[in-house]
Amino acid sequence: MTVAATVATSSGVNWNSTRFVYAFGDSYTFVQGTSGYPNFSFIGDVLDLAFTPQKIFFDDIIPKNTSSEGSNWVQYLTGCFEGSPTLCEKQLWNFAFAGSDIDAALLPRHHNFTTSLVEQVAQWTEYASDVLPHPENETLTFWWIGINDTGDTMNNASILDFAAFWETEMTSYFSAVQMAFDNGLRKHLFINVPPEDRNPATVGNTTAAAEMKEHIALFNSALANHTIAFSERNPNATVMTFDANAVFNNILDNAAEFGFSNITGFCTCTDPEGFFWYNTGHPTQAVHKLVADTLRSQLESGST
Repeated sequence: MTVAATVATSSGVNWNSTRFVYAFGDSYTFVQGTSGYPNFSFIGDVLDLAFTPQKIFFDDIIPKNTSSEGSNWVQYLTGCFEGSPTLCEKQLWNFAFAGSDIDAALLPRHHNFTTSLVEQVAQWTEYASDVLPHPENETLTFWWIGINDTGDTMNNASILDFAAFWETEMTSYFSAVQMAFDNGLRKHLFINVPPEDRNPATVGNTTAAAEMKEHIALFNSALANHTIAFSERNPNATVMTFDANAVFNNILDNAAEFGFSNITGFCTCTDPEGFFWYNTGHPTQAVHKLVADTLRSQLESGST
């Protein structure tokens, strides 16, 4: 079964000619690097953001060290699974950090070393933008953030107006995106928050699931609006979106057709065959591969 088309593409991107991929986000996106914080990042942490050109060019991707039992979507998408990104056909430069929210000034860090999205972009801007290659016609930047934000705001009595709160978060989010754009990353693809209301930690609690679903819907609506606004402010930018929420729901609604026999439990094990979820909040690599296959198909169809 084929996952439904969910990418709004632009003629400004030729995926087949894309050689450099940048990624910002959280645990769904991070890959482990030899110079990264163990089980959290490719390079550095908020207590140690700086790096030299030599350090990042000698930073290797450690295979099968992601939030799944194996590889993740951005590795399947690029084919960059291990070793130096410079040796990959599509070089993957991944600044995502597991456990990240958008802005540590708005939501508490999961750990004192957690690098928020805003800080990921600041790290790239200061230490990588003049070092790592990003030719406009051969570079695409992916953004996948908000999974922790929508979860971390559950039962947060200090937030009285969630629609207003997401607007505040989007201001921080797209200020970071603007910084990336102003420093040379011109082509962007934004991924929305998947249905975490259906993960094993939430699905059994009807009240919590409904609240989570509402949080995600409001967040994704704000993201869509700000993505359009960013595109309008930057007519030279190429801006695309990917509806991960729809993709996940489609797979979950048609689980057997995609090879999944368990969509409510999880198996944190070496080979969670048949399981959608690897643990209470993260999908297995089989799901990541489906996401990557869907993304690639749509990028290629829109690359002419």
